[in-house]
Amino acid sequence: IKGIKFKALIADKAYDTDVIVAELNERGVENVISQHPRRTRPVEIDSDMYTWRHLIENFFDKLKEFKRIAMRADKTDTSFSAMIYIAAAIINSR
Repeated sequence: IKGIKFKALIADKAYDTDVIVAELNERGVENVISQHPRRTRPVEIDSDMYTWRHLIENFFDKLKEFKRIAMRADKTDTSFSAMIYIAAAIINSR
């Protein structure tokens, strides 16, 4: 991501490559990437930030329980966004 400054990258295993990790280190960005189990040299990550990553991933899994969101059945961006807000409110009230 050229031209954008950020302090940390929170991502899943798809972004766990040596090239991406090297670029993050070069830019001084903290790496919070879920590591692939076959990684030969594990990279240190901040466990507190990783906990937040896990919570966000769980929230998206809960959102996908709503069929309209998982199937992207809404025709407009506005109605899709409204459905996400409604689903988030339901998840939060549980």
